[in-house]
Amino acid sequence: MKVAKLFKMAQGKIMEGVFAINKPVGMSSAQVIRDCQNYLNPSNLFKPLLQHEKELRDRESKGQQKRRGRAKRDLRVKMGHGGTLDPLATGVLILGVGKGTKSLQNFLMCTKTYETIVLFGASTDTYDRVGRIIKKGPYDDLTRPMVEKALEGFRGRYKQMPPLYSALKMEGKPLYEYAREGKPIPREIPTREVDVTELELVEWYEPGTHEHRWSAEEADQTEKNLVDSVWRVAKKQASSEEEPRKLTPEQEEEETKALADYQSKKREAEERVDSLVKEENRKSPKRRKVETEAATKATEQPMMSGALGDLPPPPPAGRGSNLIPPPPAANTPPPWEGKGPPAAKIRMTVTSGFYVRSLCHDLGEKLGCGAMMAELVRSRQGDFVLGTANCMEYTDLIKGENVWGPKVEKALDLWNGVKTTTDGKAEAPKVEEDKEKPVPAVETKAEEVEAADATTSKPEPESESSATVQETVEKDDQPATAKL
Repeated sequence: MKVAKLFKMAQGKIMEGVFAINKPVGMSSAQVIRDCQNYLNPSNLFKPLLQHEKELRDRESKGQQKRRGRAKRDLRVKMGHGGTLDPLATGVLILGVGKGTKSLQNFLMCTKTYETIVLFGASTDTYDRVGRIIKKGPYDDLTRPMVEKALEGFRGRYKQMPPLYSALKMEGKPLYEYAREGKPIPREIPTREVDVTELELVEWYEPGTHEHRWSAEEADQTEKNLVDSVWRVAKKQASSEEEPRKLTPEQEEEETKALADYQSKKREAEERVDSLVKEENRKSPKRRKVETEAATKATEQPMMSGALGDLPPPPPAGRGSNLIPPPPAANTPPPWEGKGPPAAKIRMTVTSGFYVRSLCHDLGEKLGCGAMMAELVRSRQGDFVLGTANCMEYTDLIKGENVWGPKVEKALDLWNGVKTTTDGKAEAPKVEEDKEKPVPAVETKAEEVEAADATTSKPEPESESSATVQETVEKDDQPATAKL
């Protein structure tokens, strides 16, 4: 065991743990992981981790090696995320590296802080600006005091109805599939109890003073009728103290089987996409260098290679790279006459299972004018906060290891509680064989034990290892571990 310790120290510090990254708008959480692996795998920072993994595999029996799937035979940095984030959203996406992936489950129950822009005057099928218009309402007399008064009913603990376009299952099918097919919902949509510990209107945008727009696309009449019927059911449930009927054992078994099949298909799709990324990484260093230089010349933006020499080219624009259409240009005529509706920036701190887009939609229903989520930022999840040392910028990746390397190392050191010497250098902790690091405490609500299901703007599969599968989501709390 002493020999193993000396070897590890001689080869360099094994970097494992948890850090966060500021996810860009329009990108899926799974794509962020793939992009990170594209840069972390060939780096000097994670070379000791991969070398250690190689040594462990070399000691495996032939039977153990054969049992590894083809995708898992590739030696790559093991990564996962601690809760998916909607493609429309930006902000804190927690990432686990190596043994840090085992701690991601802790983030199921931690509180989160969001800032969202609510655009009034219309409601969409997805409850956000990229959905299709379901109905419009009057907004000329809407004022800030009216909105602030309406927000009072959303503070504290209450039962929230999930969005129609969510990955919640009902008789083996996501709710959005009923909407797409124009079929009636077979039974009540289960609500979930949520807790809003902080909620405030931080900025008010008068009509004509902002650039937020509704979608130009309207839903067809069939979908409007279905959504309207579901909303009527939701209002009836909200006004009743009766609990929705529980599933029978047969219904639960059916939905469990359907969910397992859904997971399997999503994993297969994920592996097909990942094979494209791996193929890119298998290119020779010479070929990668030529392609990188060509890309640099085309954009006239030199890429910093840091200590790596030849940095891999930017990851290919995969399925999860650009899922949200860009907002219309400033000179695009708005979809209304006159100055248009007002908007508001709202900040909230919520517990697990909360749907920000549902809050936006329900606020519009309460005011009688309709509303949708135009923007969303997750500024905090647990102890991870935007703009701090444990949350790096996504754009740092393409600047090279000399930029992102020190930031990731510092964030992982913070997670692992590494001491700092008087000269400012990190002092590596003692490494013990076959012993796990105690899981750091994460801010949680003890009474919250249910993992959140996900909502979807435009359903796009994510790589999930949890029992609850989500589409791309606004905040969802399902951790996903990928060894791609």
